[in-house]
Amino acid sequence: MDVAPVRSLVLWVPDWPVVALTREDASPPDPAQPIAVLDHGVVASCSDAARADGVRRGQRRRDAQARCPGLRIAEADPLRDQRAFAPLIARVEALAPGVQLVRPGLCALRARGPARYYGGEAEAAGVLLGAFAEAGVPQARAGVADGPFTAEQAARAARGRDAVRVVPTGGSADFLAPLPVTVLGDELAGLFARLGVRTLGEVAGLTRERLVERFGARGERLHALASGADSRPVTPRTPPPERHREVVFEPPLELAEQVAFGMRQAAEQFVAGLGATELVCTELRVVLVGERGERSDRVWLHPGSFDAAAVVDRVRWQLAETDGFDSGVTRVRIEPEAVDEASHHVATLFGSGAEERVHHALSRVQAMLGHRGVVTAAVGGGRWLSERQLLVPWGDRVAASDRHVPWPGSLPDPLPATVFEQAPTVVVADAGGEPVVVGERGEVSAAPVVLTVAGRSRVVEAWAGPWPVIERGWDAARSRRAHRFQVVDAEQTAWLLVCEGGAWRAEGRYD
Repeated sequence: MDVAPVRSLVLWVPDWPVVALTREDASPPDPAQPIAVLDHGVVASCSDAARADGVRRGQRRRDAQARCPGLRIAEADPLRDQRAFAPLIARVEALAPGVQLVRPGLCALRARGPARYYGGEAEAAGVLLGAFAEAGVPQARAGVADGPFTAEQAARAARGRDAVRVVPTGGSADFLAPLPVTVLGDELAGLFARLGVRTLGEVAGLTRERLVERFGARGERLHALASGADSRPVTPRTPPPERHREVVFEPPLELAEQVAFGMRQAAEQFVAGLGATELVCTELRVVLVGERGERSDRVWLHPGSFDAAAVVDRVRWQLAETDGFDSGVTRVRIEPEAVDEASHHVATLFGSGAEERVHHALSRVQAMLGHRGVVTAAVGGGRWLSERQLLVPWGDRVAASDRHVPWPGSLPDPLPATVFEQAPTVVVADAGGEPVVVGERGEVSAAPVVLTVAGRSRVVEAWAGPWPVIERGWDAARSRRAHRFQVVDAEQTAWLLVCEGGAWRAEGRYD
């Protein structure tokens, strides 16, 4: 027995990854700036300005930049998309409960309740779009139809001032008939196109039994969608507990100590709220908003868990280090970026929960010396060992460079234990005492026999290389070409050497 579709209301924001990116920028978005968000090197979303220059979804990065040289590129970030959409969902739930989050930028709810409360389906959609517009997202659209699939297509087809499209009850099949099969979002759409079935009306005209026989439940599902018989229910989400805290200062405060003092109660409530659910915060996001629209958004790490004093300290330090705040602070928001179960959480600085005392001691020293007064060593990304050494302020995220992205020419593990801050010049000679050089094609003039370091000669027992390191070959002023060697002397000391421009230096030593 077929189940009749339930009237559904869908809210959709076009190009949400781009919208989410601009909403987290410190400065107001420029509508004229072309932006593209890439997922694995392919354009997943782009702005209207980029689309006007010929950028399209599915293009590769190089093709998109060729069409739009001034294109701003950003990598896809599902967490950013989710984080930016969460406040909009909260606004909708305040006006009409029972919202289902389909994905960031798209949500659905049953239309009956809001329509009866606000005086009609179009009126209810208009109220919810007004909430989006008040939150700074005026480009949102709404669709109302039988079933969430048809309602989503109606939202995508919405045009006009109200950006609301209502498909009458029982009119889903006629509305969907001219749409291309690609809107099904299924890989079978390509097969339908090759078979000459190019619209949803043609899919609906196929015999359902034949589709079930060929494709099983999947074919039955696609036939139901194409014919407007989408019987999927809207599954409301359970709203997550409010874990963030926000303080608004009126009038704005200009001194960091005033802001920190005003945040104390909110910080205590923040920590207590997590504790009530047996959670601790290990990554804290702090957002500062200035009187003139300045914005500072930063994530702080903690090897153990944040207490109220640590939260206040992070707010104080972020304000002291933020550039561009030439006016007072009007709003401070704190929220957990990552949480852990309190019962399972163990401090990991030295592998023992008892080392929580170490964190508090270092935090007190940091409070006296300043944010950069206490640093820890970390390994970042890069081709040269000296640039991979990072000194990170205590409690900060290592964000200067990502060691996990590809770095062609970088040294694989294991890395040398000793990295020279100032790489000493060395001499590498062959059996005849002549310097060893590397040719244009990477060939060695002779086998290294003698290595001279700090005036002391060492016999070379084994060596390997060269491995080329080529940087910025397209820029004559900044290009760099060198070759790495690994050398073991008679004392069984292993060296990492670099030959660049005919000169040799020691980059590191394997102790």
